[in-house]
Amino acid sequence: MSDRILDISERPARLSVRNGLLVINFDGEEEHTLPLADVAVLIASHPRISYTQAVLAGLAEAGAMFIACNGKHMPAAMLLPLETHSTQTERFARQAELPLPARKQLWRQIVQAKLRAQADLLRERMGQSYGLENLALKVRSGDPQNLEAHGARIYWKALFGEDDFRRNPEGEGLNPCLNYGYAVLRAVTARALCGAGLHPSLGIHHHNRYDAFCLADDLMEPFRPLVDRVAARLRDERGPNPPLDQESKRKILEELLGRFTVEGECRMLFDWVSRSASSLRAAIEGERTKLFFPRIQGSDHAMP
Repeated sequence: MSDRILDISERPARLSVRNGLLVINFDGEEEHTLPLADVAVLIASHPRISYTQAVLAGLAEAGAMFIACNGKHMPAAMLLPLETHSTQTERFARQAELPLPARKQLWRQIVQAKLRAQADLLRERMGQSYGLENLALKVRSGDPQNLEAHGARIYWKALFGEDDFRRNPEGEGLNPCLNYGYAVLRAVTARALCGAGLHPSLGIHHHNRYDAFCLADDLMEPFRPLVDRVAARLRDERGPNPPLDQESKRKILEELLGRFTVEGECRMLFDWVSRSASSLRAAIEGERTKLFFPRIQGSDHAMP
């Protein structure tokens, strides 16, 4: 699986396809080419980017994601491949028919993994987990006590040490950097789900009628602290309100494209998320009951 993410945000560009290559033309420069198969995610952020239909079709056929951004350079839409697995129709049906008790048990595991990942990041940066590790042990099927939200209140205050910080997708300050990182992570997760033959809109817990990527939003939860880690580092280096400029984007992408070592095994984030997606597919098909989530402690190529 390719791991290359292209973010075209600084200059106008014309995108086309020739002989299986993505062709990028910037004004006044020689054209740049790379195989479509080498692209994992393409983020079209500059308002003066033009592309042919062959670009969208070629990326989809190669299994890549295309993200279109709005005037604020934030992701507004995603195009992803759906015909990536030979038995996907059968698996879509199993997803849709998954009984509520099974969905609740899967959501319990996701919340537990998220709380543990948050605890790991707090322990790494602050020297203690602030009780999140123990909170994970108390999560019951379906999380009826909403311990995920309780943990979030503890987590954000401990991570940034600010009583007034609020995680708000529409907010300012650090929120735009978090939004950008989460959008990339969401695209990575949606792509992994498609590769496993699952439909990213048929969620386990998230069921927003206007959200086409509910399952991606479910599965990405335990991986969110990877974005939080690099956002915290940006805050350390650039102050409490780091701008979402080219430098910040570069550092976010570098972190998410690093190699992560778990129990002596070093893999790209795409590989770890794909393993989680495969475990979810197996759980839906009744082949296993326990989901796989790696205890990632940070990229092996963290930003300086």
